[in-house]
Amino acid sequence: MRMRRVLVAVLFSLGFPVFGSAQDWSPLQFLLGRWTTDQPSGGERAHGTGSFHFAPDLQGRILLRKNFAEYPAENGKPAYRHDDLMVVYRNQAGEIRASYFDNEGHVIEYGVTVADGSAVFLSKGPATATRYRLTYKASAVEHLNLKFEIAPPGKDFSTYIDASVHRDRSER
Repeated sequence: MRMRRVLVAVLFSLGFPVFGSAQDWSPLQFLLGRWTTDQPSGGERAHGTGSFHFAPDLQGRILLRKNFAEYPAENGKPAYRHDDLMVVYRNQAGEIRASYFDNEGHVIEYGVTVADGSAVFLSKGPATATRYRLTYKASAVEHLNLKFEIAPPGKDFSTYIDASVHRDRSER
């Protein structure tokens, strides 16, 4: 019995919830489901198509986003497929955070702000690092605008992807 108490105390001191319930994801409810590109409208990679899916996982403790995008050859760049995974979670202070991983080797830690039908994922890190901003904004019923921006160190953000997406019919 004493060993169990010690183990529980150690887990709590490390910040691991031993007995947890599902998180309240209502601020991000508008993102849940499967989404497909309507028509990319701008940015450096303006002609890609793809799909992503936001869903609760680990018994509601996290939101998981899986994404893929396919880009045709254009402007001297070869065609390619991009795959990524993002884990959205609440830290011990209750703040929404996200960890992003992709097939190109990027790992990005985001802080997340949610307000008025939009969610902004802003990368965390030193000022000397490249910054990333991913914004989802509800534009109409079952539609979102998606914008992904990149800012090299010391520079302003520039749009890499600007697209509209719709919730797949199977999700309605």
